[in-house]
Amino acid sequence: MDATARALPAPRREVVPTSVLGMLLLVGAEVMFFAGLISAFTITQAGARPGTWRLPSEPVLPAAATAFNTTALLASGLLLVRAGRQYRREPASATNTVLLAWVLGAVFVVLQGREWIGLLGQGLTIRSSTLGSFFYLIVGAHGLHAAGALVGLGVAWWRLRQGTLSPGFLLGAQTFWYFVVGVWPVIYGRVYF
Repeated sequence: MDATARALPAPRREVVPTSVLGMLLLVGAEVMFFAGLISAFTITQAGARPGTWRLPSEPVLPAAATAFNTTALLASGLLLVRAGRQYRREPASATNTVLLAWVLGAVFVVLQGREWIGLLGQGLTIRSSTLGSFFYLIVGAHGLHAAGALVGLGVAWWRLRQGTLSPGFLLGAQTFWYFVVGVWPVIYGRVYF
């Protein structure tokens, strides 16, 4: 046995933080999930018999009102890009921008919830038609993802205020929020029009 001590190799620097890699894998799975939902929507709509997709008694989806919600969501994503740049220069300077991004994201979720309540009151339910079923499934799944991403952004904001936010956590939260923001125009364009 040799008693000489060997130096341990220097730890390797992560090319991609573990939190970001994990989030990218999750986002990849979620992209496939939404691709499946949107594909099923498209195929079912194309094969629907006349009068079975949307009943004449059901309301038309409020595309114009939802455009405002969409603008809030997209602005939230742009603000988060700005916050990331601010964080890299001076972490504390990103606090208000992350909060504003969170607020605009919350506005989107709340307004979508109000939209649902209005549509339910007008007779569009998950059982009323095929459109109703797909609408609530796809838009509801997105809403749940947005709510979950808001939790992550809220935690990032809190840690930023406390001075304990790691760059990896912020990148992970940003990655998921960018997914929520990026998939919405596809959903909006396909489901509402």
